[in-house]
Amino acid sequence: MSVRVVLADDHPLFRDGIASLLRARGFEIVGEANNGREALELIRRTHPDLVLMDIHMPELDGLATTRILTSEMPEVRVVILTVSDDDNDVFEAIKSGAQGYLLKNSDTRAFFDLIEGAARGETPLSGRLASRILREFAKHMNRETVEMSNEDALSEREKEVLTLAAEGLTNREIAARVNLSENTIKYHFKNILEKLHLRNRAQAVVFAVQSGLLKPKD
Repeated sequence: MSVRVVLADDHPLFRDGIASLLRARGFEIVGEANNGREALELIRRTHPDLVLMDIHMPELDGLATTRILTSEMPEVRVVILTVSDDDNDVFEAIKSGAQGYLLKNSDTRAFFDLIEGAARGETPLSGRLASRILREFAKHMNRETVEMSNEDALSEREKEVLTLAAEGLTNREIAARVNLSENTIKYHFKNILEKLHLRNRAQAVVFAVQSGLLKPKD
């Protein structure tokens, strides 16, 4: 079954180009939106698997739209796709519930590898942004949340899986590393999120840094 995608961006030419490239790779484009309000209406109607969301759009920006979607439809994966590599935008996007953050000037091959990873529930981050996001969350993540999200609640296997994810490995790569099936890795992540009271894999990876399971690189 193909992955169903909604594109939300206020530049029609860019949307058309991305839509064509995604269709060529087997994705189904179920709709396009010019702003956040249109995106919300479209997503509520079509229930896509994945949303590619720009930040700076008229009427309702991508961050506000993502916060609403995370609350209403947490099963829909949102990936921010933007020209902005501003630290505050990156930080706010992940805090708002986005599953990932990609730059529009990313290498084409790497970009589609990351999008396909997002469709599998992984956390796509443009390479040079990943360590910045981890450092930013390590500085600012709410301490009360960390105290409530006790890493001791995790099994040793879950800690291992989370640490490998924080190092940038995909589910498939983690499965190969620990000699388990990919479905088992997905099951571990489901348990990790439930135990830590977190919303998505990106926040779980950040928790790995905040709790000391992994140190962010400079």
